[in-house]
Amino acid sequence: MIARRPRRFISFTRRDAARLFIAAAVLIGGMTAILSFDIFPTAFRAVQGAISDRDVLAPRSLTYVSTIATEQARDQARGQVPPQYDYTTQKGDDAAQRQSAAFDAAMNPVDAAFAAVLTDDARRLALAQALPTLSAGATATLQALSPVEWNALRTEMARVLETAQRQEVRDSDVAQAQSALRADISDRFSSDQQALAAEIISPMLVANSTFDAVLTAQAKTDAAARVDPVRFSVIKGQIVVKQGEVIDDLLFERLNQLDLLDPHPDVAKLGGWFLLSVLVVGSLLGWVWRFRPEFWHRSNALVLLGLVLLLTTLALRVTADRSVLPYFVPTAAAVLLLAVLLDSSVALVVAALLAIVASAITGLAELGAYVFLAGLAGLVVVRRGERLGHFVQAGLAMAVVNVLVVSTFTLLGDRDITGVIQLWGASLAAAGGSAVAAVGSFAVLGNLFGITTSFQLLELANPSQPLLRRLLLETPGTYHHSLMVGNLAERAAEAIGADPLITRVAAYYHDIGKLGNPHAFIENQTGMDNLHDDLTPEQSAAILAAHVANGIDLAYQYKLPKPLISFIPQHHGTALMSYFYAKAKDEQVAAAGAGPGTAAADEAAQTVDERRFRHAGPKPQSREAAILMLADSVEASVRSLTSHDEPAIRGMVDRIIAERQADGQFDECDLTLRDLDLIREAFVAQLLGMYHRRIEYPQNKIVELESRRAASGGRGA
Repeated sequence: MIARRPRRFISFTRRDAARLFIAAAVLIGGMTAILSFDIFPTAFRAVQGAISDRDVLAPRSLTYVSTIATEQARDQARGQVPPQYDYTTQKGDDAAQRQSAAFDAAMNPVDAAFAAVLTDDARRLALAQALPTLSAGATATLQALSPVEWNALRTEMARVLETAQRQEVRDSDVAQAQSALRADISDRFSSDQQALAAEIISPMLVANSTFDAVLTAQAKTDAAARVDPVRFSVIKGQIVVKQGEVIDDLLFERLNQLDLLDPHPDVAKLGGWFLLSVLVVGSLLGWVWRFRPEFWHRSNALVLLGLVLLLTTLALRVTADRSVLPYFVPTAAAVLLLAVLLDSSVALVVAALLAIVASAITGLAELGAYVFLAGLAGLVVVRRGERLGHFVQAGLAMAVVNVLVVSTFTLLGDRDITGVIQLWGASLAAAGGSAVAAVGSFAVLGNLFGITTSFQLLELANPSQPLLRRLLLETPGTYHHSLMVGNLAERAAEAIGADPLITRVAAYYHDIGKLGNPHAFIENQTGMDNLHDDLTPEQSAAILAAHVANGIDLAYQYKLPKPLISFIPQHHGTALMSYFYAKAKDEQVAAAGAGPGTAAADEAAQTVDERRFRHAGPKPQSREAAILMLADSVEASVRSLTSHDEPAIRGMVDRIIAERQADGQFDECDLTLRDLDLIREAFVAQLLGMYHRRIEYPQNKIVELESRRAASGGRGA
């Protein structure tokens, strides 16, 4: 935990520029290298028709259009196109009309033979002359017909011929079409009559459709155009060519698509990863500089941020080419660690950036939502990570959110039941892994980067700590004062949303410098004369101020965390030691022989150098340090009151807050007027509880009277 400085506008200095350049160069270079490590494929020397001497694995996932397979599919489509003919309905109608006319002309002699009154022999002779090409059987059938039968058969022949001629009759299929005419003649005619009719009309059926080379070529082109490009997908690590396999055209093309035949870096992808790294790193560093200057100026915090970002990116990149494995990566551990070691705002920003990186690496918006929402859930629940139970609760919250995210995208997508069950398992594993990883590493990382963790603070708050033990034994008054200040400060910090834990622990150690000279401070002078009665005000002020420097030295000696040490000088800030300053002015006025309230007295008082009676500072740099300053002053002042009712306590608290505010002690921290009101009420409530009125038991009164009598008797003796 690092106490935060006020969020005020700061200028961008040369030192900031140098820090930005170094941090950005390292992080952008590292991220780019991690994201683009697969742009250099491994070469595989091969020729078409050769036999592979080893298994060849795909260096990356790829989906590509196969030119060879696509052309093969199109050739197959062209081959399936039948020959195209120039038949149209109009051509069929025209042919039917022509052949109907030809049929009528050919049948006129036959009609005349049946219409005339002739002898049988004369009719047979006329019919033979009308259709001389008929076979003997057909001629006999024709001659055996009556005029009525002929008229019926003639009508049927005209119908069949016209119908057949209107349909497509290809020039290559004329004979087949002619032979099929008999089947179209009605069954009401005898077989001999059907044969006669077919023999008469078959020669009259002519082709009305001719092969068209141009139409055939166009149809083949259209069929090929309708074939979609053939795409092949390769997953990273998949065997592209097996050992002993013949490298045909398709395999050779696949090797070429994967850049395995003539490897060269994918410059475009490298540029894309570089720009993504610039955006992510630039956003992170810019946000830290603007909103968290206390982290920006601490190299350990920047190194921690960079390390978390790079390691998480590496984990996502290594698992990116697996379908389910990215969901097992405990990315939320990074968010939990930053929330506990730095603060929740930084953790939230990093969670958002990691979600962007995850989406870019895998191409899945689902994974980006998965990373961000799980991190946000853990961030909300883990709080400051002061208890192991907080991490357990964070793990449960992240598990629930993970399961909901994958379920949501499954319902919106392909609804693969097997896949969602696998993702549920990955969600639970990632949430549990994140919680375990955060618990197991945050203390180590805190020590490594010099960041005070909540567990360290809880350990430092233990009364068995050597320094607190010394404070209890050697300066019991200061020890009790520190405990009371801790209670006040913790309650006030909770009231304004500051860090109550570090505020309380800082209160325990803020006065450890008094161990160097315990009896110089009134709370440790029980039954003793006040040594300041024999010292000049300047000497007393120097002794008082020295406890700050002594405290810092002692804190370093006992290896207290630096954030905790920073509270020691800040709890007094540059405040005036008003008692000794007033005493010095009174002595100066007395030495000048001036009367009180006169101009000479004022002139003599002004000769006292106020700077000699101020603490060295710095002023409080955080809300927590400001709270400690107020709690320290309030506890000591209220203790000196003869009455501890609410008006007296509230009046003292108001006076101290007003004095510190007027003295400008809060100028360098982000304490607001509302914060001061909340602190005031917290102090009053806590002090009223500490100094509540107790029942005066009779036996206690008797003991008190006897003690006084014994004490007075002893003095008389």
